[in-house]
Amino acid sequence: MEIMDFIISKYNYWMYIILMMIGFYAMIAKNNLVKKVIGMNIFQTAIILFFVSTASKKGATIPIIQHGHGEAADIINTAQYMNPLPHVLMLTAIVVMVSTFGVAIALLIMLYKKYNTLEEDEILEILRTEDG
Repeated sequence: MEIMDFIISKYNYWMYIILMMIGFYAMIAKNNLVKKVIGMNIFQTAIILFFVSTASKKGATIPIIQHGHGEAADIINTAQYMNPLPHVLMLTAIVVMVSTFGVAIALLIMLYKKYNTLEEDEILEILRTEDG
């Protein structure tokens, strides 16, 4: 029963693993390049959700010290504050993810205009016939 309680208590991690595997499967197994790009975005989103969830604490507050002026004798208990660094880093990761998605879609549009398909095996076959 202990193992089941452990698995249930960590349900959010299992959800991230499932999302990551869905994205990984789409990137590896699909032949359509749009599906590969969407799989990459699902994978990146799962990683971002993982990092944001690991940075949260129960009962913690944002790291803004109220009544900060005053006596220097007041000791700040850092355990009651949440670390903002992972959240800030994940904001940067979101910007990179959106930028990567935009560039990938632009490349896919160019590939479609040139080869009239977005299937990876068809594009590779066209490239083989052009070389031979």
